[in-house]
Amino acid sequence: MNIPRELRYTSTHEWVRVKGGVATVGITDYAQRQLSDITFVELPDEDDEVSASDEVAVVESVKAASDIYAPVSGTIVEANTALVDHPETINSDPYGEGWLFRIRMSDPTELAGLLNADGYEEQLPQDEEE
Repeated sequence: MNIPRELRYTSTHEWVRVKGGVATVGITDYAQRQLSDITFVELPDEDDEVSASDEVAVVESVKAASDIYAPVSGTIVEANTALVDHPETINSDPYGEGWLFRIRMSDPTELAGLLNADGYEEQLPQDEEE
């Protein structure tokens, strides 16, 4: 299973990449595999103010719908609108073109509460690892 070392993670399977005070957020390889074929994405609006753990997006697949939570507090600065027409990109490139939204963080210290790659991997069900 692909768990990039440089990212931070939530226990609800979101990943975070930080650059210059902006956090790019997506769902992990594990999450997209669990959902299987993603068919629809509902994204947050630009300029939405969010708090860490707020429900901010929805990803639907042939199997289920899954709420996506903000890993940090701040303002949505961009949503990956390309996913509206091509939600399957999340399946093929969850850590790249399949990102969901970007948040300008209001409290960067919240990153300390997120999991590193080892911590994320440890909390996954053991039978799901490859």
